[in-house]
Amino acid sequence: MDKGVLATALGSPAPFGQSQFAFMRGNAFEAKVKADGGAELLRLLYERLGGSCPAPGPDAATPDLSAAGPEGRAARTALALREATAAGGWALLDHPMLALEVAGSPAYLEPDAVVVHPDGRWTVVEIKSFPMIDSSADASKVGAAARQAAVYVLALERVAAVTERAEVGQRVLLVCPKDFSNLPTASVVDVRKQRAVTRRQLARLTRIEDIAAELPEGTTFDPACPSEELDAAVAAVPPAYAPECLAACELAFHCRAKSRAEGAVETLGRSVRGELGGLTTVAGVLAAAAGKEGDPADPTVASLRRAAALRAEALESAAALRANAREAASVPGAGTPEGAAACR
Repeated sequence: MDKGVLATALGSPAPFGQSQFAFMRGNAFEAKVKADGGAELLRLLYERLGGSCPAPGPDAATPDLSAAGPEGRAARTALALREATAAGGWALLDHPMLALEVAGSPAYLEPDAVVVHPDGRWTVVEIKSFPMIDSSADASKVGAAARQAAVYVLALERVAAVTERAEVGQRVLLVCPKDFSNLPTASVVDVRKQRAVTRRQLARLTRIEDIAAELPEGTTFDPACPSEELDAAVAAVPPAYAPECLAACELAFHCRAKSRAEGAVETLGRSVRGELGGLTTVAGVLAAAAGKEGDPADPTVASLRRAAALRAEALESAAALRANAREAASVPGAGTPEGAAACR
């Protein structure tokens, strides 16, 4: 079931779509980076991650990865990776297809590129259209790219495990426009932390069969169902909403509305949720800060109460300053030199 159709049927359609301008700009920039057999991309990669390998020349391999269906393309990609590693030269795989098991089902992934080094190392390349100004890009966008690349690294490791001499690099190449131009520049992003987090998350995912087995009998997600029945069916699968979902999931606005109605702290972000420990609702947080609930020995509760005391103190000081200002303004002539002298 398409989540966009489901969100519309629930009355919470995502009020955005892919910007055609951004889509075309991204495609044009990627084509520029990969032009002439990826010569510019390989040059950037060699400058940042070349190591002791000889520089790539015009003879770098660019294998054909076309095949029927995602499963066929994934098999063709795996074969191309093994052949390139055995050949011991540079190879650029443009839009390879990788397979990764997610909750017991295969998920097919398509990175922008994967480069095979002569020493058998494989490097993921992510090409983004957001600018890199003074060798620095927006931290949130770089973080999102790192998390995306970490998934590709995990998928590549499955192939590398059965390929002699192969090793998947834990540092990926991020290629972006330089400053405000359309010229490509690159930086290296270490994704070891993102890879470890993603691997733990994948290991904890519940299999689709197990989720389906726990649903009430007769549950359906047919958009033609009455809205109450459809809402109940969606509610039977507990969401894990976070603000980041708004950028990737069509059901995010529906889940956000439900999360806000329940007062869940997840609506404030995963980092805030992590800091609040066992406090799961906004009402519970406010009650703990006010001293009405919570164990005073709990470090989270103690921090909240300290913050509340500091806030109250700051508000009292501000109120006193405002009162003094009003009192001074009410003295006749207080704003003139004579009045000021009289006050003294």
